[in-house]
Amino acid sequence: MATKLKIAIPSNLGDVLYSFRYRNPLPQKILATQPPGKEWLIEGAGRAKYEFRLVPVNRITPNQNLVTTKIPDATPEIIASSSLSDEQALLAKVRYNRLIDIFLGITAYSLQNHLRTTVKGTGQIEIDEVYVGIDKHGCQYIIPVQAKGGTDQLSTVQAKQDIACCAEKFPELVCRAISAQFLTDSRIAMFELCLDGQGLVRTVEERHYRLVPAELIDSADREAYRRRV
Repeated sequence: MATKLKIAIPSNLGDVLYSFRYRNPLPQKILATQPPGKEWLIEGAGRAKYEFRLVPVNRITPNQNLVTTKIPDATPEIIASSSLSDEQALLAKVRYNRLIDIFLGITAYSLQNHLRTTVKGTGQIEIDEVYVGIDKHGCQYIIPVQAKGGTDQLSTVQAKQDIACCAEKFPELVCRAISAQFLTDSRIAMFELCLDGQGLVRTVEERHYRLVPAELIDSADREAYRRRV
């Protein structure tokens, strides 16, 4: 088809599909067919199979009015200076600053980075990072994490895939799906996501954090945080 349309074939064919699933808007001719309140998504339909699905508009977008909490930055400088991408940098900051623990109020441990696996009815997926966790009652959790740089949009498709994977691979653990995104001025937005009865991705909780040197957290900040407890 590319030859017929006189289009240069991309060197990485898989990236074309990935881009339109997670990063770039669909072509205008496709967007023009969307009825009001609906949008096209490309979802997995089995191994190496995909299909367009028309679903209600469902977005994960940061609340710009949300208060930001300062966290003492524990990222090793050598890690911060050597990250090769926004996604890698974000995953490292989340890991070294224990933001999963802070956000969810549990103890969490990184299990695996970039888990590639298959999910029945969906096909191959990749989870940016997977944590396991435990709370004070002994309840154990499986925590898939999706990480995006400032220019990439958090994906409801990826969130649904992550949740489906955890239900299939870790049925005895409670799934708490997390999405993290870099915002402006070094803030990090953290979301806990779930599926509602209609299969739409919903936000359970959202928090914004800024990693700073410890001396930049003053008595006024600490007093403000005490009042929130």
